[in-house]
Amino acid sequence: MIDLAKEIWQTMCTNKLRTALTGFSVAWGIFMLILLLAISNGIIGSFDENSMKADPFRIQIWPGLTSKPYAGLKEGRRVELHESHFDAVRDADPSMITGIEGEYTFRAEISTQKDYMPGNYCIGAFPSALSGYMKMLHGRFINEADLRETRKVIVITKTAAETLFPSVDSAVGKTVKAAGIVFTVVGVYDTDWGGVTSAYIPYSTAVALNGYDDRVDQMVVHHRPVTAVEDVQRLEQDVREALSAAEKFAPDDNSAIWVNNRYENYVQNQKGLSILNYAMWTIGVLTLITGIVGVSNIMFVSVRERTHEIGIRRALGARPASILRQVVLESIALTTVFGYIGIVMGTVACEVVKYVFRDSDFMLSPEVDLGIAVQVTVALIIAGALAGLFPTLRALKVKPVEALRDE
Repeated sequence: MIDLAKEIWQTMCTNKLRTALTGFSVAWGIFMLILLLAISNGIIGSFDENSMKADPFRIQIWPGLTSKPYAGLKEGRRVELHESHFDAVRDADPSMITGIEGEYTFRAEISTQKDYMPGNYCIGAFPSALSGYMKMLHGRFINEADLRETRKVIVITKTAAETLFPSVDSAVGKTVKAAGIVFTVVGVYDTDWGGVTSAYIPYSTAVALNGYDDRVDQMVVHHRPVTAVEDVQRLEQDVREALSAAEKFAPDDNSAIWVNNRYENYVQNQKGLSILNYAMWTIGVLTLITGIVGVSNIMFVSVRERTHEIGIRRALGARPASILRQVVLESIALTTVFGYIGIVMGTVACEVVKYVFRDSDFMLSPEVDLGIAVQVTVALIIAGALAGLFPTLRALKVKPVEALRDE
């Protein structure tokens, strides 16, 4: 066995450039497959986590303008949403709907004695408005006690905190003035894309500031978790019909109300990510096939060059099985060594990608199960063995006398 290993090593060293190029194609195929799958898994994992944080099981509705006449009323009418519509919407599908909330938005300058932030929007919201893209840097968000007691508390952006206070972490507990009312800052938040100027106050407080008018700028319909997009599409249609009856607009008038069906969007994005995953697998597998073809060509050339040697061995009494074993083991050794190198390179690359995106929500844990890498390497080794097997079988069919004549 030791002699066989030495002979394989000597053969590989005799053609260093050819061995190196073939090995590189094998290692590169494994490396690219691992890296591409890691990136794909990281993107999909990040999307899934952020989607669940943002609660995909809800429908958001905004008022719009009618685009067609209905029931004797002209087009171009402004539709309004009111709290009085909540019961009608809930009755549209009580088995699906788990809750209905509203949001009220108004423009207000936020200021302190030091400075002010013009052009801000104050959003009267419920605790569920804290979505996945928002990061609480300090303090907390609106809670149920704030709603019950109509507290004058506010959650501001990082930009507002930097402008109005000496430091971001010192903002919590301080007071600001908005719409002529003094609010206590209970939290500071930020988003990944920045540039957000909206501050949040309790919905009940916003309603009180608005003179207890039941108009809402956004209606949020929460529904139970589903697995079929058809369920939420049916729910959306039921909600449209309920609001159509209340506000007198055509149920199929998509301009009358604007609807964001989050679960439907979630499913569509999942399909897009599946295509991305398939594309990554396809590119990786094609790269691997390139390595397999490289090994096949090299082994074919290697066996062709050693036809004379095979003839001598057979003339000296070597059994075909021993010759076949050597060539096949040579192919297996080549793919095993460089396949392992590819796994190591791919693992290191995954760690580098993980480090680069450690503070980003774009990619979450870009990793690949090493079991997959090992399985792919084993498949590549088998392919390498077959690559060496077929040209060797062909060479063994040549008679020893004819093989000795071969140059």
